[in-house]
Amino acid sequence: MAKKTFEQSMEDLEKIVKELEGGDLPLEKALKRFEQGMALSKQCSQMLDQTERKVSQLIKDSEGHSYEIPFEHSSADADGTESAEE
Repeated sequence: MAKKTFEQSMEDLEKIVKELEGGDLPLEKALKRFEQGMALSKQCSQMLDQTERKVSQLIKDSEGHSYEIPFEHSSADADGTESAEE
């Protein structure tokens, strides 16, 4: 069986969460789906960790020093206020 991509795993995890939130599954099936969800969550976390390590290696400068590049999440700051960049 081919390894799933991060996106495929996240999609499957979202389906499992919706099923569990629906509350219509019998206990045994809910437990099985929860176990599957936990495995997918762990797999996604490992993929993200691996990607983060790879990105860190790619952003080292010519002397081998790492530097951080902050991600721009949105135009709002962490406290929810708009930034004054306009």
